[in-house]
Amino acid sequence: MYQALRKFVFTDSHCVGENSMKTYEDLFEKLDANKDGKVDVSELKAGLTAMGIAFSKGAAQKIVSSGDSDKDEGLDFKEFSRYLKEHEKKLLLTFKSLDKNNDGRIDSSEVRQSLADLGMDISKEEAEKILNSIDVDGTMTIDWNEWREHFLFNPATNIQEIIHYWKHSTVLDIGDSLAIPDEFTEEEKITGIWWRQLLAGAMAGAVSRTGTAPLDRMKVFMQVHSSKSNKISLIGGFKQMIKEGGVASLWRGNGVNVLKIAPETAIKFTAYEQYKTLLSSESGKVKIHERFIAGSLAGATAQTAIYPMELMKTRLTLRKTGQYSGMFDCGKKILKKEGVKAFYKGYIPNILGIIPYAGIDLAVYESLKNAWLSRYAKDTANPGVLVLLGCGTLSSTCGQLASYPLALIRTRMQAQASLEGSEQLSMSRLAKNIVEKEGFFGLYRGILPNFMKVIPAVSISYVVYEYTKTGLGVSK
Repeated sequence: MYQALRKFVFTDSHCVGENSMKTYEDLFEKLDANKDGKVDVSELKAGLTAMGIAFSKGAAQKIVSSGDSDKDEGLDFKEFSRYLKEHEKKLLLTFKSLDKNNDGRIDSSEVRQSLADLGMDISKEEAEKILNSIDVDGTMTIDWNEWREHFLFNPATNIQEIIHYWKHSTVLDIGDSLAIPDEFTEEEKITGIWWRQLLAGAMAGAVSRTGTAPLDRMKVFMQVHSSKSNKISLIGGFKQMIKEGGVASLWRGNGVNVLKIAPETAIKFTAYEQYKTLLSSESGKVKIHERFIAGSLAGATAQTAIYPMELMKTRLTLRKTGQYSGMFDCGKKILKKEGVKAFYKGYIPNILGIIPYAGIDLAVYESLKNAWLSRYAKDTANPGVLVLLGCGTLSSTCGQLASYPLALIRTRMQAQASLEGSEQLSMSRLAKNIVEKEGFFGLYRGILPNFMKVIPAVSISYVVYEYTKTGLGVSK
């Protein structure tokens, strides 16, 4: 009986469509062995095994956990059918994105091409091994039913290792260092692709930050000097900076801002891998909240290591002509005049800013991605460059908006000692003074140039990243 049902479930007439509900009802009835109106983990395991359907270790538990909205440790019919419908849609999108010539079948050349697009070069023999693991009828091609049968009762993480169009990449550099680090598949780590991608990302960040440095300097200038009694407009601020130091002065502080990308990226990535290992509840699989915690801790670790460069960047950005001859001169004078402790001024608000930035950035990205998939995705799981850039830009902007007051307080604390007659205030005292004297929106001084640099920064970093990846042999 189970074999007959298995054949019934995986026939062409029962693909995603109007007959799906009847199919789900019959399947649910057979899986619900004790007829209590819900399917638990043991029933799912026993039923799938009897039907001869392959499923990975822990898959039954993941399926129940994913679909169990009322947390009663079982799936009622509504939860069961909703899970299958949503999962089936994702499978169909992924199948169509792999089927490059749209003939309804995936062959070894399409498998190789899809993996090559992700920076993983495999041989024809290795592609055929992948096909053999899914191919049922021995044709050395995979049709939709074979693909669906293989993956329907396996969680989507199996596919995400092959197709990760939706990877939230930090190559969209907007000049801030608070983003969660990039993640790489095991294949990327083994083949060495990961370090090339990190190098391409660092190069993209360097070019992007250099291109938007005048707006970044204007942001810092307004954060420190603008107030209710001393309003600085965008044009007025640029005129003031050019008059004081010439056009070249618009790039003050950019050198150290670019120099800190490489060590920060390396520390953040290394720490992230370690924190993921420590925090992940399942080996090799990192849940979104675990990724957020690991990413935040990795960001904090990297920021702690390179924070003196952050402080010097602010001092160099605000310097007057002739004040410092360069980064080393700046560091030497700060050490001599203010001591070692001065290099960590503003450290606490900077570390606290990582939490709202990373959390909101990740949450907004996931929400936008899922909204696009459910509403607009029809024939492909690949949303295209514009959608990816849009999701990344909006999520990063929301993260910045949430963490901006802390960034402003950090910058003012970093700048205090270099301003004549400036009182050395603590974080809480400084925040209180700003709100009292300038109101709540005083915490958002300089946000206009900050937002103005987002789109050019993202565009530049994306273009440079793609060209650099090609140059390094990551993609063709």
